[in-house]
Amino acid sequence: MHHDEVLYISKYYGLLYLVIFSICILVYALWPKNKGKFDKAAKSIIDAEDKPSDER
Repeated sequence: MHHDEVLYISKYYGLLYLVIFSICILVYALWPKNKGKFDKAAKSIIDAEDKPSDER
């Protein structure tokens, strides 16, 4: 196996891996069952108890 063959195989499978991984992440993010988790996480960042401190 020559360097060019190894390079071609690594580029091909690396790209394939990234595409499949990206599709899996997209499916997970857009899955309807996960909407509640993401809404809860989005709202938990802005909590009613969060206020700037008066320490100066």
